[in-house]
Amino acid sequence: MKKNDLPIGIYDSGVGGVSVLCEAMKCLPHENFLYYGDSKHAPYGTKSEEEIKELSLKCGEFLFNQGVKMIVIACNTATSIVVQTMRERYNIPIISIEPAVKPALLERRQGRIIVLATPATLKQKRYHTLLDNLDAQDIVINVECARLADLIEKGNVADPHIKAYIHDKLVAYRGQAIDGIVIGCTHYSFVADKIKDIAAKMFPSFLDVYDGRYGTARHIVHVLDFENLRNGQNTDGTIEFFTSGNDDSLSVYRYFLSLL
Repeated sequence: MKKNDLPIGIYDSGVGGVSVLCEAMKCLPHENFLYYGDSKHAPYGTKSEEEIKELSLKCGEFLFNQGVKMIVIACNTATSIVVQTMRERYNIPIISIEPAVKPALLERRQGRIIVLATPATLKQKRYHTLLDNLDAQDIVINVECARLADLIEKGNVADPHIKAYIHDKLVAYRGQAIDGIVIGCTHYSFVADKIKDIAAKMFPSFLDVYDGRYGTARHIVHVLDFENLRNGQNTDGTIEFFTSGNDDSLSVYRYFLSLL
C-alpha cells in the first residue's frame, strides 16, 4: 500500500476526540481514519502527568502499529505532555491541539476571555507559554472543570447535570465583561451549544464559543499537503473505531460522530 493510502490515526482519552475526527472528515472526505479511544482510562484531565504520559504513549503505539501515516493527539491534556516524545519516537507527522485562545483574542472587544479546561491542561507549561506568547495572562480567566469530561463521557449530552455543572462554573462571573469562552477540552465540543446559551444569558458582551478542533483540522490538511500525503482516491474515506474499553464504547463513538 502506498503511504498516501494509509489512514490518519486520531486518539483521545475517550469520546472527546471524535469532535476532531468529525471536523477532519468534513475537511478531508476522501481520507481513511482510525480512531482510538482510551475509554477504559477516561478522563485524563484529573490524572497525574506520569499517568497521562504512559497512557498516551500506549495510544500512540497502538495507532503507529496499525500503520497510520499521521497521528493526531485530539486531547488538550495529553498534547503538552507527550507531543515532543512522540515526534522523536515516530517518523510520521504528529499533530497536536491547543485551546483556541488566539481566535478568541482576535475577536474580543474590551472584555476578558474564559477558558474552560481540565485541571491538568490548565497546569501545563505549554498552555501558560501559549498565554505568555499572546500576552493574555491578564485577559484570560482559567476555569477548571474537573467533572465535565466525565459527565459527557457517559454518553448522554442531554443529561441535565451537564447544564447545571456548566452553569455552576460560570455563575461566579455573571454580569462581568466576558467576550468569549474557549473550549479547552475536546469533550466539551459536544456541549458547546449549552455553554453558548448559558454564557449569552450571563454576559452582556458575550460574542462566541471558540473551539480548537477547527484549527486542528485545518492544520491536518496543511501538513498532508506539505508532506504530499493526501489520499488520491475519489471515493469516500472509511472510519474504523478502536477502544481500550468495551463494545459499548464503540457504539458511543459512532453516536457522538452523528451529533456534529
